[in-house]
Amino acid sequence: MARTKKLVQWEPNDIKAELLKKYPPKVARKRAKQIMINEALENATPEIVANVRTIPGIITMRGCTYAGCKGVIMGPTSDIVNLVHGPIGCSFYAWLTRRNQTSASGEKNENFIPYAMSTDMQDQDIIFGGEKKLEAAIQEAYDLFHPKGIAVFATCPVGLIGDDIHAVAKKMKEKFGDCNVFAFSCEGYKGVSQSAGHHIANNQVFKHMVGTSTTEKTDKYKINLLGEYNIGGDGFEIDRILKKCGITNIATFSGNSTYDQFASANQADLSAVMCHRSINYVADMLEVKYGIPWIKINFIGASSTAKSLRKIAQYFDDKELIDRVEAVIAEEMPFVEAAQQDVLPRTKGKTAMIFVGGSRAHHYQDLFKEMGMKTISAGYEFGHRDDYEGRQVIPTLKVDADSRNIEEIEVEPDEKLFRPRKTPEEMETLEKNGLHFKEYNGLNPDMDKDTIIIDDMNQYEADKLIQIMKPDLFCAGIKEKYSVQKLGIPQKQLHSYDSGGPYAGFKGAVNFYHEIDRLVNSKVWSYMKAPWQENPELSATYVWE
Repeated sequence: MARTKKLVQWEPNDIKAELLKKYPPKVARKRAKQIMINEALENATPEIVANVRTIPGIITMRGCTYAGCKGVIMGPTSDIVNLVHGPIGCSFYAWLTRRNQTSASGEKNENFIPYAMSTDMQDQDIIFGGEKKLEAAIQEAYDLFHPKGIAVFATCPVGLIGDDIHAVAKKMKEKFGDCNVFAFSCEGYKGVSQSAGHHIANNQVFKHMVGTSTTEKTDKYKINLLGEYNIGGDGFEIDRILKKCGITNIATFSGNSTYDQFASANQADLSAVMCHRSINYVADMLEVKYGIPWIKINFIGASSTAKSLRKIAQYFDDKELIDRVEAVIAEEMPFVEAAQQDVLPRTKGKTAMIFVGGSRAHHYQDLFKEMGMKTISAGYEFGHRDDYEGRQVIPTLKVDADSRNIEEIEVEPDEKLFRPRKTPEEMETLEKNGLHFKEYNGLNPDMDKDTIIIDDMNQYEADKLIQIMKPDLFCAGIKEKYSVQKLGIPQKQLHSYDSGGPYAGFKGAVNFYHEIDRLVNSKVWSYMKAPWQENPELSATYVWE
């Protein structure tokens, strides 16, 4: 049975009205501000409401603050012991669910990512307090592994009962002397979404580790890669390309990262930002405190990868590096173009929807364009207005109560370590030549006119949007995967990549082309039926009827 095609061409305003139709009036008014019909041509960017709490009762696609802190930012580090203070369920949730990949590092070949470490709080700990149990757990982790760092994460019950995890961490750090113990107040309820957890995690990394290394990095072209989490091996592929070009990645925040990488981040000459949402503030702090400028890049998509490499080479303004980058691009692209031409006859004209976190809903559109596919609707789980509309709106953003929950670190130039990497004249010349610093124009300008942009998409809206617009592919996370597939639409996880990857860089683009080709051209989806489509729904009556 062929998939049913839409008989009527829906107008964008009609689609938006249909999405809002079943909501109570108050809820509909709120959601209407988060569903935008895109008019972002040149500088005419409409405003969207983002970074606000999900309306109670709606099944959101978001994660919690703890998930963002432990699962996203600190989860992919290899030689830092991540100890969760809370019930075991929270620790299990953040353990290897994102398919971060790490490699053993250091003199002892340390890699702690396979371990799920938790204080496993029980009822009596909630009643009487869990600080002693946490202290014992930190001691046990130290005795077992003797790591350079132990990170402690608070879960919801810890915040509710008032355990002082920072005092315990400080006490144990002083006791050990050779192990940096620090804590994260990342209770799940603390922020609007996992975005708050990203901010909390990066603040503590910046405060407790960055700038503490005494080993000088003497490589010629040194960068930090910010906002790359090595899902499915993305970071390995990016590092392969950088190394091939002769560029040294001092520190990744935080895919496959190590304690020493974080500690050495102040020695880079340029910060390259992948996920703007999760880490733009760290790029700003690195610039203010240590003098490291930053640029926005994207290694998702072959054309974007080539463009990003050229931007990095342009910054260093060295003919040797510029020539090497061009040679690497020329060497890698034929394989990409061959794969592209192979899939194009089958993928051209297909449509996709992308609802994921961070900047991925933006980044992956380049890959789909390379396949001749069109993104007809997109949005972020935890984006802020600047992720949609561009950084120019940041001065106009109002700080609400939820944002005040997150500590804002005030930094100033470090007396010993601050070193401007470029003179003002050199920076001005680079800007005139098209290399723009601290710039991100957001998702909206790259979406076609009249496409639908939705912040904090929920289950009901996803089902309705699919029924109306019938995309060929829906990209989201694990929570949406099976409900989408039951509607007869293939779903691709762009949070944990299912079992695929890497998708970054040149080899990643080839992997993605072939995988999406198989997904959107498989006939199995047309035979999919949900259980309620196969069998009539159960009916019931009240006892008094």
